[in-house]
Amino acid sequence: QLVESGGGSVQAGDSLRLSCVASEGTFTEVNAFTDYNIGWFRQAPGKAREFVAGIDWSGTNDYVEARVKGRFFISRDNVNYIVYLQMNDLRPEDTAIYYCAGDLNWGKLVAGLTEFWGQGTQVTVSS
Repeated sequence: QLVESGGGSVQAGDSLRLSCVASEGTFTEVNAFTDYNIGWFRQAPGKAREFVAGIDWSGTNDYVEARVKGRFFISRDNVNYIVYLQMNDLRPEDTAIYYCAGDLNWGKLVAGLTEFWGQGTQVTVSS
C-alpha cells in the first residue's frame, strides 16, 4: 500500500516535507513502482478532494497546481520507492489531509480515478 508521512501542526510560513512510500506488493506484479505516475491530493474539511501535484514515472516531468506553485515541489526517489512533497511558506488554507495516489495513466491520476491511494496525513497550519 501507499503510506504517507510527514504531516503535522505548524505555523504559517513554516515548511513540511511529506513522504509517500510504496510498500512491496502495492502495485501489480507486472508493473512496479517505477512504472507509476504518482500524485498528491488534499482534502480540507467540508471541501472536495483536489489535485495538488504529480510526477511521472521517470521523475522527469512534474506538474504543480497554480494555487501552490512556487511553494510546493514534488520529487521522487525510484531507488527507495518514495515520492516527496516539499511544502514551503505554508498558509492556513493549506490545512487538509494530504493523500498520495498512483496510476499508470496520467489523466486518470490527475482526475483522481485511480484505485491506489494512501490513508492520508494531516497537515494543520495555524496563523
